Amino acid sequence: MADAYVVVFAALMLPAGLLGDRFGGRLMLIAGLGIFLAGSVVGALAGDVNAVIVARAVMGVGGALVTPLALSVLPSLFGPDERTKAVGIISAASALGLPLGPIIGGWLLNHFWWGSVFLVNVPMAAIGITACVFLLPETRDPASPKVDTVSTALTAGGLGALIYAIIEAPTRGWGDPLVLGMFGAAVVLLAGLVLRERRTERPMLDMTLLAQRGFLFNTVAATLVMFVLSGLLFVLPPYLQAVLGHDALGTGLRLLPMMGGLLVASRTAQPVVARFGARAAVSAGLVVLAFAGLLGSRTTVDSGYGFTALWLSIAGLGFGCSLIPAMNGALGALPRDRAGWGSPHAVEAVGEAPGC
Repeated sequence: MADAYVVVFAALMLPAGLLGDRFGGRLMLIAGLGIFLAGSVVGALAGDVNAVIVARAVMGVGGALVTPLALSVLPSLFGPDERTKAVGIISAASALGLPLGPIIGGWLLNHFWWGSVFLVNVPMAAIGITACVFLLPETRDPASPKVDTVSTALTAGGLGALIYAIIEAPTRGWGDPLVLGMFGAAVVLLAGLVLRERRTERPMLDMTLLAQRGFLFNTVAATLVMFVLSGLLFVLPPYLQAVLGHDALGTGLRLLPMMGGLLVASRTAQPVVARFGARAAVSAGLVVLAFAGLLGSRTTVDSGYGFTALWLSIAGLGFGCSLIPAMNGALGALPRDRAGWGSPHAVEAVGEAPGC
């Protein structure tokens, strides 16, 4: 049920961003939110596990549209001076889903039926659609590259196989034939994608953007930040539940110190960048995040929650100080007509922070 969302989300994010460039960011955002809403309704009403898996896959399609396009519209709405604040707000809102998901989900499970964790997404998506209709101007570039069916299939197949292999490897083993086959298929499909795009006059996957040092540095930095943060959050809920004995609601509440650090970082990121530069701010944030990871690795069964809250706060601070300037720098390095293509590269590791 979890993998269905992640695999579809990762596989479709790149072509979804291109759709926003070509057909309009507002239109595709509304479509993505509508698809996510429909998947949530199906999940809430599902009567068996297969229906839940289908619902999660549908939600992955919607999430793949919403995540990159929510950022791609920023360059057309905000100037360079305001964009850092806007990225900070979006990052804080997205990260808010990390603790709010378990908190709200735990409360709903304690008071209602399990499908209510899906139903809570419906009003949120409806509010988002309304805001897009009345507040967001349309942005499109009809001259952007067409959605190449073959390249899209190679992208979705390659990324889907890669993510599925990474998900299954810890359970099946890294030497399992299925895992090795998925890794091999991913290499072949993605290599075929690169070769095809290099020969296309107007490629869907513009490799020249990766030659821009600012875009490449900030994209790699954002990926590293999410890699570390995802690792921390992968082991933390089981620790809080299985070791410290908290329920789902209590676990979600105990993730809030990370939000405190993130909120502090979202307010201080712009002054730090203005004084020391974006690269210095991103590098310092990565160091802080690495320190938080080091502290987290020293957590034992006898550490107690106080120590965990300490390094969670530091992690949130490093997360915000590095990711916000990195995402802003990556977007700033993009031509406006390629914002939808480039934003998935800057945020593709964000995953499913919004929602339960």
